[in-house]
Amino acid sequence: MKFNGMLYTFPKEIKLLIASFIIVLSVGFYTGLLFVGETSSANPNGIEEQYLGNEDDEDATVMKFKKNEQQMLTLVHGHILSMSIIFFLVGLILSTTKLSKKLKAILIVEPFISVLLTFGGIYFLWKGILWMKYIVMISGTLMTLTYTTSVLIILYQLIKSKKVLQT
Repeated sequence: MKFNGMLYTFPKEIKLLIASFIIVLSVGFYTGLLFVGETSSANPNGIEEQYLGNEDDEDATVMKFKKNEQQMLTLVHGHILSMSIIFFLVGLILSTTKLSKKLKAILIVEPFISVLLTFGGIYFLWKGILWMKYIVMISGTLMTLTYTTSVLIILYQLIKSKKVLQT
């Protein structure tokens, strides 16, 4: 079965469903990024402080304590499960767009690697491997860039397909 470009052939109702889903999903995704920015200052030291605490920092404006194992396992478990579902659904929709196989493969597989590196990295950072904060930062950035690229491609082709169907 040929998936490449299939998005253009979907009925209007399915396209509307996909567009609505992608928009609402994106609101949730980017709200989560705002939360990350608020809680960890979106920098490597802020990430470290978020999970390891800052009790020793006399200049800290907000006191943070080291997360316990239950909190860490809950965070890692919940994020890996939910984000794998998010990226599976976005990847499934993306597989129906008209793109080169290589670009499509990168956009579909990369987020799964980033999810493991980001949340595995957070866990290993919590375990004391402090350089993992850089892996978390890089993989989180790649995950966001990949998500944004995928969503823009999907929405663009949904809008463009209207013109293709009318000609």
